[in-house]
Amino acid sequence: MRDAFVAAIDAIFADGNVGEDALWRSGGVGAGVPVRVIRKSPDQVVDFGDSRAVLPSVLIDVRGSEVAEPGVGDSLEIAGDVYEIIAAPVADSLGLVWTCEAARQA
Repeated sequence: MRDAFVAAIDAIFADGNVGEDALWRSGGVGAGVPVRVIRKSPDQVVDFGDSRAVLPSVLIDVRGSEVAEPGVGDSLEIAGDVYEIIAAPVADSLGLVWTCEAARQA
């Protein structure tokens, strides 16, 4: 059954409407390893007392088969934009996809 999920994940990442080519740099250094990623930009709602603020965020999904152990301080480049992983990545229940919170570097 796991093979069906692996095939589905691979198809989603390969789809040009969803996945993007990127270079992953462990520790933020080096030439980088080519990977496919899915970039998401959901808004986060943060409470401040009686007020609320809507803040933009960037989440990057990467397959565990391409990046076994992503970590804080890793970076990736997508279409010339560089992002740094700023929080501990979280794996899905099957360990197929890591979701990484990232910040775009100026």
